Amino acid sequence: MSFFDDDTGQGLVEYALVLLLVAVVVIAILVLLGPEISEGLCPYISLFCVS
Repeated sequence: MSFFDDDTGQGLVEYALVLLLVAVVVIAILVLLGPEISEGLCPYISLFCVS
């Protein structure tokens, strides 16, 4: 019996890794497209306008 034979938490770890990957991709997209999104929303929501 080895410590690594127990795979009861494997599914949870896989879901956590997928969630982490999705979060990294979303953050990267927001960093790259943030200024364009902000400029597009500026006429409608003054919170996004940069003075």
